[in-house]
Amino acid sequence: MTKTILITGGAGFIGSHLVRLFVNKYPDYKIVNLDKLTYAGNLENLKDIENASNYEFVKADIVDADEIFKVFDKYQPDGIIHLAAESHVDRSIANPNEFIFTNIVGTANLLNAARNIWGDDAKGKRFYHVSTDEVYGSLGDTGFFLEDTSYDPRSPYSASKASSDHLVRAYAHTFKLPIVVSNCSNNYGSYQFPEKLIPLFINNIRNNKALPVYGKGENIRDWLWVEDHARAIDVIFHEGKNLETYNIGGHNEWTNIDLIKLMCKVMDAKLGRKEGESEKLITYVKDRAGHDMRYAIDSTKLQKELKWVPSLQFEEGIEKTIDWYLKNEEWMNNITSGDYEKYYEKQYKER
Repeated sequence: MTKTILITGGAGFIGSHLVRLFVNKYPDYKIVNLDKLTYAGNLENLKDIENASNYEFVKADIVDADEIFKVFDKYQPDGIIHLAAESHVDRSIANPNEFIFTNIVGTANLLNAARNIWGDDAKGKRFYHVSTDEVYGSLGDTGFFLEDTSYDPRSPYSASKASSDHLVRAYAHTFKLPIVVSNCSNNYGSYQFPEKLIPLFINNIRNNKALPVYGKGENIRDWLWVEDHARAIDVIFHEGKNLETYNIGGHNEWTNIDLIKLMCKVMDAKLGRKEGESEKLITYVKDRAGHDMRYAIDSTKLQKELKWVPSLQFEEGIEKTIDWYLKNEEWMNNITSGDYEKYYEKQYKER
């Protein structure tokens, strides 16, 4: 193996797509997937590559510094791609401390472990920190987030991610750690835990359950297909410049209510329902505290410097996504029932 790459959070939504891409695209890399396997980490997401000769899974918690140092000592990674994070805003409002420990303390532990094995000579190494556009706060009706947009986090989640971003950059300046950071917009696609809007509403529409919409549904988000995000991480990891930040966006701005109505229309057609039938499930609920109005990312820097562009427009991507969830009802049923937790016990603990 020419390199060992450690990917944290590799059993999660975005992480599993990235792990699959790297395992298949780089057979001469050793890919080590480190994941705590919380509710959002699911090894069933990686069944197709779990026996690959260049892949290994390690169950570990990034908050446990001693455990992380042992993992780094064992595998001596040449690169770290750090995706492990608590990421759901509603959960961060209910339990901020969990986000503070995982997103801030966990990131510090990884940075310290990287320093420990790389020492003062980190030539050819890379610590890649994957962040979010939510650290920038909220936009008005116009404008876009740029790489130099001032931080203005509005939730415990975004504040914890902003803190981890600052830590990563501070370690680069203070300890000469070779880092790169990316901030992405909302991801969608297969294998996403159904607490997030799109898989939650696909499942609810399928089962004729209420579709709870915050406020009037006027909040605007930029949507990025998860496989395009994985490709962007790949090119940034290999070709991005140290100390640089790259914004990754899908150029697909939608109000929540327009997105939900589109999903209803597509699913009515696929489920053989009368058009407009699923829209009757929409229920407006009290708005979330600190709910940002609009996110929109300018990816010009990434497109010009590293030649990345999103491959799908949203209408095509959402249809692919809906098709996947409808064809993978067993996966969804396992997730919503909690049975997915048994997979690790069966595949790993019993070996």
